[in-house]
Amino acid sequence: MRERPLEGLAAPSPPFPRPPRSCLSARPPPAPTFLSFLLSPCGRGRFCYVPRGNGGREIADSKMSCMLTYTIRNLPASSAWAARGFVRSLSCSSPLQAAVQPKTKKTLAKSGVKNIVVVEGVRIPFLQSGTTYVDLMPHDLARAALQGLLNRTSVPRDVVDYIVYGTVIQEVKTSNVAREAALGAGFSDKTPAHTVTMACISSNQAMTTGVGMIAAGQCDVVVAGGAELMSDVPIRHSRKMRKTMLTLNRAKTLGQKLAVISKIRPDYFAPELPAVAEFSTSETMGHSADRLAAAFAISRLEQDEYALRSHTLAKKAQDGGMLVDVVPFKVPGKETVTKDNGIRPSSLEQMGKLKPAFVKPYGTVTAANSSFLTDGASAVLLMSEEKALALGYKPKAYLRDFVYVSQDPKDQLLLGPTYATPKVLEKAGLTMADIDVFEFHEAFAGQILANLKAMDSDWFAQNYMGRKSKVGAPPLEKFNTWGGSLSLGHPFAATGCRLVITAAHRLKKEGGQYGLVAACAAGGQVMMLWGQALFPLES
Repeated sequence: MRERPLEGLAAPSPPFPRPPRSCLSARPPPAPTFLSFLLSPCGRGRFCYVPRGNGGREIADSKMSCMLTYTIRNLPASSAWAARGFVRSLSCSSPLQAAVQPKTKKTLAKSGVKNIVVVEGVRIPFLQSGTTYVDLMPHDLARAALQGLLNRTSVPRDVVDYIVYGTVIQEVKTSNVAREAALGAGFSDKTPAHTVTMACISSNQAMTTGVGMIAAGQCDVVVAGGAELMSDVPIRHSRKMRKTMLTLNRAKTLGQKLAVISKIRPDYFAPELPAVAEFSTSETMGHSADRLAAAFAISRLEQDEYALRSHTLAKKAQDGGMLVDVVPFKVPGKETVTKDNGIRPSSLEQMGKLKPAFVKPYGTVTAANSSFLTDGASAVLLMSEEKALALGYKPKAYLRDFVYVSQDPKDQLLLGPTYATPKVLEKAGLTMADIDVFEFHEAFAGQILANLKAMDSDWFAQNYMGRKSKVGAPPLEKFNTWGGSLSLGHPFAATGCRLVITAAHRLKKEGGQYGLVAACAAGGQVMMLWGQALFPLES
């Protein structure tokens, strides 16, 4: 097989070749593993080659690229993705029209289960790291979000039973950002608070922890949120230096101390930076996204078009006053920040000039079609419906159900939404056609497009998910129509709350009934939640 760079893995023109006979048999075969695929006649010889910096060529570690390239090349010709019509549908020049159809407003409340509602949600402006928040600490951002929530809702501080916050990059001065932020925001010192971490779904975990507490009857009112400060990450001494310093601390006499100091070498002073690669695979998420884009034959143009769509829609939402979850934040010693600063609609020509960020020189993932490092915080007020009514609130939406899913962090790191969507819909007894609002986390444009393709593939569903048919791809007219993480920013632990509150606001604005929220995370994990608008509050 002729060597091909990653950018050469373009989608084939229809008609697509037929799948292997085994895929067409009446009895579906057991779900193949990645290893079994590579050892099969279909898998052998399908490695792609990536030029290295030294001028030589080495076989890329791209099992997923091989397997999924084969998968997409064998999609049925009737697939919605045939003829590559999807590229043009992303163009921002085409006006987006509301696709929410009038439907019977029904409830999916479960007998004997508490209704849990989102009363309100806010976030401070999401800013590019290294800008206005550069001198603050994570709990400062979390405190500002909590104060914004208190100001908007006027909820009595002593009514809150519990506070849960998420964060990814741990602050060495305090491991419990939630507690410090709560005390700083003026909550009662009798209100417990704890911090969770689950990569990019940390605030999702905070929210579902609160949901569990309310459902179990332990609490009636929970505040959940997330905060991330990428402007200041912990940079440690090298491991050798840390061991030396601990040994020096135990030395008692001057002679012992001098003996320890004499063993210090220049390389001991090299700092240890936070890892950007996956711990279990040693591969960066950006590199994985590039492999995924190549595997699904997603071009650089498609990714740039989707990123441009995100920025254009976010700018429209910002100018139109739809981002009402943003609360102003007076930064100590600086100006008051009132809006996100990462929304920058550009042009395909300008975006096309950027070089690949991860797989060089043939990759397709760039700074323009990736989410950027962001500082920010968010907070959501959750209550039982009974408590919300008793306090006189008009909640925004019900939180009905959620699922957590995980898969292979090497080759399926960013495909979580594809696996989680059918599970949460089946739990709810809904179909994709029932969903009015989709809010998916945009880590990379290629990641979003790969999931949409996988969700729209019967072949992928049958062979890698053990399902009879595809779940279907969300229509773009309902998908992230106020922008997403590519444009609004992605403070790792704060994005989950943003997704939920944006979905709630969109349901109200568009007259929709059901919303679906999804976010992938490091380690091959994903959280998906669905909510329901209130028509009106149930008694």
